[in-house]
Amino acid sequence: MYKFFALSLLMTLTPYVLSAPLDKVIATVPTGEIIRSCTTPNTVALTFDDGPSGYTPQLLDLLSEYGAKATFFMIGEGSQAYPDTIRRMRREGHQVGSHTLDHASLPSLSYEQIVQQMTQLEGILQSAMGDIPTYMRPPYFEVNEQVLAVMSELGYKVVQSSIDTKDYENNDPTRIDRSYEKFVNELNAGGTIVLAHDIHEQTVVNLARRMLEEIKARGFRMTTVGECLGEAEAQWYRQGR
Repeated sequence: MYKFFALSLLMTLTPYVLSAPLDKVIATVPTGEIIRSCTTPNTVALTFDDGPSGYTPQLLDLLSEYGAKATFFMIGEGSQAYPDTIRRMRREGHQVGSHTLDHASLPSLSYEQIVQQMTQLEGILQSAMGDIPTYMRPPYFEVNEQVLAVMSELGYKVVQSSIDTKDYENNDPTRIDRSYEKFVNELNAGGTIVLAHDIHEQTVVNLARRMLEEIKARGFRMTTVGECLGEAEAQWYRQGR
């Protein structure tokens, strides 16, 4: 009897599940919890913060050369200035995420201010690409209980990293080797989500290619955060609020 009931229930629910809109499918990655590493074996996720910038198209060319996908965590200024670059990212299979409107330290803000940091950027991104992200990275990796609670309420997956290149400290031809060495050391230690910035020239013209070569030589697949967490692309975005 119990088997019959379970089968009947499955048959009742199956048409609904199969016909449900993609943006209504239950996500596999929890919201409001800190994510630092990939869960899909043999993957590495390159991520770039604070853009887009005038250097970003060159980085996209490089990623295309290597057949690599990346994740870009955007702020408001670059998103308003380079909407065509955002659209190109989406066309080429990269992932777009939120990095807040103006790179604010979220724990220092009120509940309402945190919501504004996220929803105002959503408006800018929706104008550029037609939908809004479900992934975000908190500036400076700074979070507290309130920040995580707001991200959960807004439906955001919170991404930090397990490899931090510190490229913002080494944006000079004489120092960028330090960022590459840090990348290699943390990759050796098992890191899989890489933090860099597409607003820095040396990251784009020097560091990025060297990281791509290293990842390729080790046989890892270079993909987005969403994919390295095993989540379908339909769950990286939503239509709106």
